Amino acid sequence: MSGLRVQIRKELEERFREAAMKRFGYMKGALSKAAEEAIENWLNSIEDLKFEEDPVKAIKGLLSEVKMNSVELQHLAKKIWTK
Repeated sequence: MSGLRVQIRKELEERFREAAMKRFGYMKGALSKAAEEAIENWLNSIEDLKFEEDPVKAIKGLLSEVKMNSVELQHLAKKIWTK
């Protein structure tokens, strides 16, 4: 077994704990079982999102309508970031 430590919102943690206890009972390991099931379900749901094309071509396609060069984009990003 391996450990994983994450930080989540308090409300989400409370909902998760309640659901885990309802599903697996009030026993040791219920949270671990629920977390493992949740992670497994999430991974299964995103397996179909594999990117088959060249990622550079995809980015060029996304940015094809942008009328700035890379330096201008960097300056704009800096201005937005510092706001």
